[in-house]
Order: sequence, then C-alpha cells, then structure tokens
Amino acid sequence: MINLKDWKGYIANYYNKEDLVKLTQQLIRIPSHVNHPGREREVGLFLGKYCEEQGFDVEVKPIVDGRVNVIVTLKGIGGGRNLLLNGHLDTVPPGEMDFDPYEAEIVDGYIHGRGTVDMKGPIASMITMMKAIKESGIKIKGDIIFTGVIGEEEQSEGTEDLVKSGIKADGAIVGEPSSYEYSAGHRGLEWLEIRIQGRAAHGGVPHLGINAIEKAAVLIKEIKDTIYPKLAERKNPLMGPSVMNFGHIKGGIQPSTVADSCIIQIDRRYIPGETVESVIGEYQEVIDKIKKEDPEFEAEIVRMPNNMLTLDHLPLETKLDQPIAKAVKNALSTVLEKEATLSTKRGWTDASLLSNFAGIPTIVYGPGNISYSHTKNEKIAIKELEEAVEVYFLAALEFCGMEE
Repeated sequence: MINLKDWKGYIANYYNKEDLVKLTQQLIRIPSHVNHPGREREVGLFLGKYCEEQGFDVEVKPIVDGRVNVIVTLKGIGGGRNLLLNGHLDTVPPGEMDFDPYEAEIVDGYIHGRGTVDMKGPIASMITMMKAIKESGIKIKGDIIFTGVIGEEEQSEGTEDLVKSGIKADGAIVGEPSSYEYSAGHRGLEWLEIRIQGRAAHGGVPHLGINAIEKAAVLIKEIKDTIYPKLAERKNPLMGPSVMNFGHIKGGIQPSTVADSCIIQIDRRYIPGETVESVIGEYQEVIDKIKKEDPEFEAEIVRMPNNMLTLDHLPLETKLDQPIAKAVKNALSTVLEKEATLSTKRGWTDASLLSNFAGIPTIVYGPGNISYSHTKNEKIAIKELEEAVEVYFLAALEFCGMEE
C-alpha cells in the first residue's frame, strides 16, 4: 500500500505552476458555449494540439457538427487499474459578467472568466498532472485516460458518445468544481412539461371560455399539497432528498383574451428507488385526480427533449468502499491534512452516464468553489488549481499503482 504522505509535494517538482496558469487562461480565452459558432470545436482542437505537443497519445474525435471530444492517454506499464478523468469543454454563455469573460485576468490570486470553475480550470489541473507524471519518470501501472467532452451543459453528447463507443476503465473522476469536498452520488435529473388546454374567449365574457391559467393554478396547488410531502420523506445518504422546482410557466396571449393554453415546466431531481416512469406517474396521478373532479380540465405531461440526448439522466450512486472512492478521499484528505468531506449536495453531472451506462465507478471532485459556477463573477483560485494537481496525482498513485 502506497503511503500518500510520503508522496505529498513530490509532483510539484515536475511541473511549472506558471504553465498551469497559462493553460487555464488559454482554455478560458477560447469561447465554447452554445451561442458561439462551432461551440467547443476551437477549444477542443487547441487542447488536442497542446497534448500532442506534450508527447501524449491523442485522439480528436468528431462527434456532431464538427464539435470534437479529446481523448488523451498516458500508458502505464501494466498490472494496475485504469483511471478515467473526465471534463467538459463547453461552458454556459457569458451573459453580463462583472469583468471581461474571456480576458482571464488574474486578480488577488484568482483567475477570472467564464469557465474558470466550470470547468476549464479543472481540465488544466488534470492535464498538468498527467504531464507531470510523464516528466517525473514514475512508472505507473494502470493507464490514465483523460476525456475532454462536448455538450455537458446541454445534452451530454460527448460523454454519451464515450459510453456508446465502449469506453473502459476501472474507475473515473469527473472534475466538476467541488469546494474542497468530493461526491459519490447525486440525484437524477428530469425536465418535464405539463401542457394545460383551455378554450379562448373574449375577456368581457370569460364564462364562454376555459381559462388554462386558472386550471394551471389548481394543478400547482394540488402538486404542492400531494407530491411535496412525499418528496420530503425520500432521502438518500449520498445525495439528500428528492426535490422539484416549478421553473417556468407561460400562458395566454394578452389580458383581454381567456387563455386557451398554459405550460408549466418542472425540474425534478430524484433518488435511487425512483424511476423516470414513477416520477412521471406521480404527476399523471395528480392530473387524473383533477380531471375526475373537473371534466373541463385537460392536460398532458411530456419529457422536455432538450434535457438529454438518448440516455436517461439517472442518479449517481458509487459505493464508498470502491477503490476509486477510497483513492479520492485519501488523496484529498492528505492534501487538506484533515478528513475529506463527502458532499450530498451535488448537481447532476456526466458521472451518471459513466457509472450507469459504462459501468465505471465514478467520483466527482475538482478544484474551485461550486458557488461561482454559472455566475457573473466566475473565478478560480490559483492555489486550488495547484492543490487539484496534487489530489489527482495522489489519487492516481493509489488507484493505478506504481512500480516499487
């Protein structure tokens, strides 16, 4: 068994911290959001070229519309477990930020910009760790495979392609920002739309119509009265309770017309023991109950197509006795010099696809404060990037093994 304390600080001798910062900045300066032409293509090509220049085995794989996954491999000597590192190349759009989203300016020890935390900073730490191991001459037993993927902020096209292409590994780390914690589970995610149908009429004679907005109000109250209490009782030690959110509502066309339609969009986070079918079924039961009491009530529930591609966004649940869970916990604890905290408040990630559909036990850990994700002041501390290089290195040593 490797004593990680003996190796703490070792990897710092084999990479330049200024290069880590520079790589982070280079990635941030290349926009890669849904509204940018080509989306992740440019940043993917840059990262592929960068890794080739470092002497890695690199595959730049077209996925859709010229957008590419980047797969980087550091081969081990054999006889150990293979470790998969996963990070997404896309970001959310910049919106109105407090600073230039793509300047990647350094202020008070932080790099500022869109994607610093979510998740180009974590990607830079992963690649830097692999480069440092390569430079150090350490003979690691298992392979380390980095996968830079497209589309996580939308339909996860990149990781879905990995799964369908038969990606293999003994364990994986998804590098989402983790606020100095790690996650072995998170809830599944389903976006649902309920479409309520009414009948239009002039606002001066509303009794001639059927107001879909009023019907939607009845539905919302019934959901709160019947489903909310059930969700509060369902809890999982790795991910907390089941929850839901009314995220969007739209109905009618103008004040003087009785609304003939109304839609409600729901974000539903569910835990093991629940299924997509059971989640939808609960809402359907409410719809059926109201319909029985009110023959004029007409509604249907559908899954929103922009939530996913073809693979369900199921819960992540990795057992804590899995080698990858132990390796990440031990590495993070060693760097922090205290017991690492297991988070139960993780949002949905591509770790679910790797775990549920590729059968790879997966843990979520990455540098950066999760509270900065998607915000107008997104930033990451350089210190956290450096610490993540160390955590990924120590986790790789324990998980993959090394020649004595």
